[in-house]
Amino acid sequence: MQRRRFIRQLTVASAALGGGLLAGCRDRQDGAEPAAVASKKQYRWKLTTTWPPNFPIFQEGVQRFAEDVKTMSGGRLSIQVYAGGELVPALQSFDAVSQGTVEMGHGAGYYWAGKIPAAQFFTAVPFGMNAQGMHAWMYAGGGLELYQEVYRPFNLVPFPVGNSGVQMGGWFNKRIDSVADLKGLKMRIPGLGGKVMAKAGVNPVLLPGAEIYTALERKTLDAAEWVGPYHDERLGLHRAAQYYYYPGWHEPGPMLELIINLKAWESLTDDLRLIVQTAAIAINTWMFAEFEARNHQSLRTLREQFKVQILEFPPEVLRALKRHTQEVLDEEAAKDATFKRVYEAYEKFRREHDAWAEISEESYARARKL
Repeated sequence: MQRRRFIRQLTVASAALGGGLLAGCRDRQDGAEPAAVASKKQYRWKLTTTWPPNFPIFQEGVQRFAEDVKTMSGGRLSIQVYAGGELVPALQSFDAVSQGTVEMGHGAGYYWAGKIPAAQFFTAVPFGMNAQGMHAWMYAGGGLELYQEVYRPFNLVPFPVGNSGVQMGGWFNKRIDSVADLKGLKMRIPGLGGKVMAKAGVNPVLLPGAEIYTALERKTLDAAEWVGPYHDERLGLHRAAQYYYYPGWHEPGPMLELIINLKAWESLTDDLRLIVQTAAIAINTWMFAEFEARNHQSLRTLREQFKVQILEFPPEVLRALKRHTQEVLDEEAAKDATFKRVYEAYEKFRREHDAWAEISEESYARARKL
């Protein structure tokens, strides 16, 4: 643990030095203050999340992000982090940042589907790209530029900060042996996955993570998806539902986001903007690594200690959900021009990425099983 922390601090310090040098060497833009003057400015920002207080990896990662920014900036940019409900309700962070009530927020783009239908592509698409594909699209395939263009009318600048990897399919209080078993279920499932489930006869519900256990326990929900074994165990969902299904067809590589108020972002000096971007990339990588390292441990605990029934969705169910996914995407694209444009860009990159994955990752996985 100490070695990991040392490496992380060394990376942070190197990035800070690089950011400072870059800011000092850049040519002045018209009206910009000299670096010596700008460097004396102090910024005190607030960041509100959609996560419960002290929630591991998600809330923890955001706190680490704030600490990294403060370290790299030498204290010039200090960010106070608030969990969902501490400053504003969890699912109102988008509005709080957009309106400038706070400068930053952290959550998932599909929470704002009612405001920006296309935002769902920047979290997860059912049967879409995994974390590896999402990272490639964001950082090297034009996804980040499109992402920021879509959010700009809402006075927001988004960045990827976190990915859980392929999630689990959810917790159910009845076995799912056929598509018919889905009909009539009330399930916590957001985003495009919720729309797909609706076509299968499910009643989708959007709830923040802190409310899922209580809703399952009180039977106001019949099923719920959250993240994966590590987080699901921490929430105690195994005490509220009997069956744990996989794979997470609805969220194969869900990306979390940092959103920044546009006016606040533009008020920062060049070096501070670079520091924020560098810290965002570092925590994006850290969150994914944490999930990959911890999920298998919790899965073993759920199976061996708590005797959870861990089941795979039947092929019949997955085929039906995949068919419904295409129907949902086509319907949403027909209703919203921005959704259609992002959909086309996403699909183009996904096809190219899949073609490479077929002879790289997938063929390697098959080879290991020989």
